[in-house]
Amino acid sequence: MAESCGLDMFQCSICLDGLNHPVTLHCGHNYCQECVNTFWDQDNQKGVYTCPQCVHSFNPRPVLGKNIVLADAMGKMSKEAAAAAEGDEVVPGDVACDVCTVRKLKAVKSCLVCLASYCSTHLQPHYQSAAFKRHKLVEVSVSMQDQICPKHDKLLEVFCRSDGHCICLLCVMDEHRSHDTVSAAAEREDRQKQFGKKKQRYQRGIQEKEKKLQKLRKKIDSLKCSGDAAVQEADRVYTEIVRTADMKLRAVKQRIRVEEKAGVSRAGVLVDRLEREISELRKGEDSLKQLSLTEDHIHFLQSSQPIFNLPEPDESPDYNIHLDSSFDFMKKAICTLKDQMENITQGIVEITETIQADPMNREEFLLYLCSLSLDPNTAFENLMLSDGNRKVTWIKRAQHRPNHPERFTEYDQVLCTEGLSGVCYWEVEWKGPRVEVAMCYKGSELQENSFGYTDQSWSISLSTSSCSFWHNEVKTRISVPCSVTVGVYLNHEAGSLSFYSVSDSGQMRLLHRVQTTFSKPLYPGFMVSRGSSVQIRAQK
Repeated sequence: MAESCGLDMFQCSICLDGLNHPVTLHCGHNYCQECVNTFWDQDNQKGVYTCPQCVHSFNPRPVLGKNIVLADAMGKMSKEAAAAAEGDEVVPGDVACDVCTVRKLKAVKSCLVCLASYCSTHLQPHYQSAAFKRHKLVEVSVSMQDQICPKHDKLLEVFCRSDGHCICLLCVMDEHRSHDTVSAAAEREDRQKQFGKKKQRYQRGIQEKEKKLQKLRKKIDSLKCSGDAAVQEADRVYTEIVRTADMKLRAVKQRIRVEEKAGVSRAGVLVDRLEREISELRKGEDSLKQLSLTEDHIHFLQSSQPIFNLPEPDESPDYNIHLDSSFDFMKKAICTLKDQMENITQGIVEITETIQADPMNREEFLLYLCSLSLDPNTAFENLMLSDGNRKVTWIKRAQHRPNHPERFTEYDQVLCTEGLSGVCYWEVEWKGPRVEVAMCYKGSELQENSFGYTDQSWSISLSTSSCSFWHNEVKTRISVPCSVTVGVYLNHEAGSLSFYSVSDSGQMRLLHRVQTTFSKPLYPGFMVSRGSSVQIRAQK
């Protein structure tokens, strides 16, 4: 207000605008030159020249000269105002002044009496004129029309508790006459108290959640420590297994070499003996041959007798040495080691299956809850997305959407934006005659087929009468009844995909489980038939 009052000296009291070509009368008051001349030119002023404010009389008519000091000050203020106005221009999200005509400036206050919003310039009369002193200025409203009764064009000042919405005073006297009505301020005060209680509940909820979060983080830290210890133990056991296997292998090899050396040594002795005996036999054979060639009968007879007295070649079993040893001990040792390794491998498989086991209850499943949103670029033309792209509904009137290579044009289907890998869990709530909940790879083949009709999609078909699973055009009937809430659990690395029926109490029943190998991220998808809808649920 002080600032606005300080501007009075630069305002013409006749036109109530800034001084234009200011002049100063002898009484000290300032006016626009044109304004005061027009005032004195009026019929009732002829011959009488008075000040419009103090009624001081002048005779003769004063000669008006430009007040150079005020003119310079006004010029400087105009430049500053223009520069300030540059920063007050309306941008998207701002509320425009309702008075500005040529160039809309940003509103800084709204008046609940005028039901209009004003920029800093057009707001000045509310500060300077007594006629506006009873007006109530508030922070600028996005839309003043939201505070005006559409029927009576009056300010909404009363709250109808019977109908639960704001009304004007004329409404109280009209169709809300017998209703429970209070002033908006009273209802605000009452609800403010309720907010206090609700705030306390929020604070208690935050404290409880923070305690659970702290416990969960401690469990995560403990799990990480246990995991590190288990990895270290696995490394130690593996190292021990390898070391033991290496020791046994070296022992087997060493024993083989010892047996080999002993056998070769024994055979070497016999080889030497046999070579000597063969040499002696060859000498006797040569003697017989030479004696057979002599023509002296007496010499033959005399020399042959010693030869006949020589012993016959030894054919004892000692010469039948067996060098084809089968090393049976080695085979036995290898078989024993193989059995031990198979037992170790089976133990590792059991440990792996234990680690990769699915969660046991919904609380554990919700630890893997992921956030999903529907992709408008894939939605079929009769599918309407809402609730922040978390709900899809079939509608009769086709939606006009731009062409996109990933859009479904043959089937009432839509995909989620997120591709899932790792361990993930999500839930949907479905309504209507029939829907399908699917997981699939992205690709051109998908756009040309219904879910479950290729080897790249896995789908649960849900209806009011039956439930079935589809993959690669193969249908599998499901005997378990399905609720209106379906949970989907993915362990991408383990190649496990499970569909669950979730009851209102949180009980989970397995509908179908897929065990395969996934090569790419999987995208959740839905088929929504006429009159049906699917809502992606957030964690409760």
